[in-house]
Amino acid sequence: MSEPWVYPTVLLCVYGFFSSMKPSEPFLTAFLMGPDKNLTETEVVNEIYPVWTYSYLALLFPVFLATDYLRYKPVIILQGASLVVTYAMLVKAQGVLAMQFLEFFYGVATATEIAYFSYIYSVVDPEQYQKVTGYCRSITLVGSAVGSLVGQLLVSVAGVPLLYLSVITLASAVVGFAAPWFLPVASKSLFFHQNAKEADEEGVEEPMNTTAVILMAEENHYNVEKEDLDSNVPLTANGHAGAGKVMRQAKDRNVGLVDVLKALWSDFLQCYSSCTLLAWSVWWALSTCGYYQVVNYAQALWEKVLPSQEFEIYNGYVETVSTLLGAVAAFGVGFVKVSWAAWGELALCVFSVVIAVAVYLMDIVRDIWVCYASYVVFRGTYMLLITIATYQIAANLSMRRYALVFGVNTFIALLLQTLLTLIVVDTVGLGLDIFPQFLIYASYFAVIAVIFLVAGVYKVVVRCRGERTGQMESKETELGSLGGDSSPYNPEVGETTGDPLSPQYQEN
Repeated sequence: MSEPWVYPTVLLCVYGFFSSMKPSEPFLTAFLMGPDKNLTETEVVNEIYPVWTYSYLALLFPVFLATDYLRYKPVIILQGASLVVTYAMLVKAQGVLAMQFLEFFYGVATATEIAYFSYIYSVVDPEQYQKVTGYCRSITLVGSAVGSLVGQLLVSVAGVPLLYLSVITLASAVVGFAAPWFLPVASKSLFFHQNAKEADEEGVEEPMNTTAVILMAEENHYNVEKEDLDSNVPLTANGHAGAGKVMRQAKDRNVGLVDVLKALWSDFLQCYSSCTLLAWSVWWALSTCGYYQVVNYAQALWEKVLPSQEFEIYNGYVETVSTLLGAVAAFGVGFVKVSWAAWGELALCVFSVVIAVAVYLMDIVRDIWVCYASYVVFRGTYMLLITIATYQIAANLSMRRYALVFGVNTFIALLLQTLLTLIVVDTVGLGLDIFPQFLIYASYFAVIAVIFLVAGVYKVVVRCRGERTGQMESKETELGSLGGDSSPYNPEVGETTGDPLSPQYQEN
């Protein structure tokens, strides 16, 4: 008899693979600007693509609550339906307005990803978290890499028109859409649906399994060896009176929206009171904002450097290589012995400089091979750092608090991205050409590097001062112990001016 976790895991893996296998994805900009859709660069970059950012931001928080309240399965089905609608419109629809609606439905699909990545934790036992998380996360990575590679091979080797890549992507989405209908309905969720026994367990929250934590990060699926933080979030019953208390008071009934919001606010204050967690969260939000912008508009830059109507392009190979390199880089974190608690800010500074230089080269050199190579370095570096950040943030958090912090960081990243898009990209704002945009993105990452350089230097100075103070106190203690007494000594009279009952005083 098979284990109970196998059935839902297999269904999720089938859904994850086919919904992630998108041969048309690396060639989306070329397809929209090609003869099939005949859209201009300004329409694609400045009018169509920004809609995804706005819809994702608007839907993130309500979908977060709805996912938990509906217990995941309906939201997974909604995600599958949104993907089918998105790629059906990509095949058949024409015009700017239709493509803007397409981006809205893709925003729905993106916002509902949280259901896919959290459903499994409500239907399997905690001891299986590591195993099923690895399967579900890895299969989406494999699906993405396979889709990019298949798309490139069909274009370069078989000469398949880009329209047929969209048809294949639609077919893959339809196949994936069938799987979630057969998933069992979850009997519990993180916030709205818990029983009294589970609520009591929230009083003492144990750290998550390290591998499960890392694999929960977006596009990062790899083990990282556990390292203590220098400023941990208080996770015990003494330091937590939020969600666990609310759930215990609720007993076996469903928790109301007001209670959940109060619990979330209490957890929010507790989590972000940690300086370490706050620092890594700031980097997460800032860098994810820039990452989304670069990834979203990289194809438009490549199209400008090397038009697909005139030359053969290799976007699919680049996406495949960058995804796999990011996987290798993230996996390698587990073998690097670095005290991230002590040197994390300076490491973030150095790698942010690498990212800034990569984006700058993409903008300045205007050579397609330099653009491709810089993009690979950019994605690999980001995926390496987001793995480290995920672990540093979540290693000592419960599943509930990790979901909260992940949601808050993502929301802030999207809020910043919306502002950046509105000001730089959208025709309502500056509506800049693609090259000035990437110059701004490179400068953005340079500012992030400066922020963490200042934070890192400050932390090193404080630590050195603390060590010097500790050494001085240790020497004073040692001298006092060697003298046999810590009472002050008067060298002029050769006697101790201390307690009259001391032996020295009595001898004199």
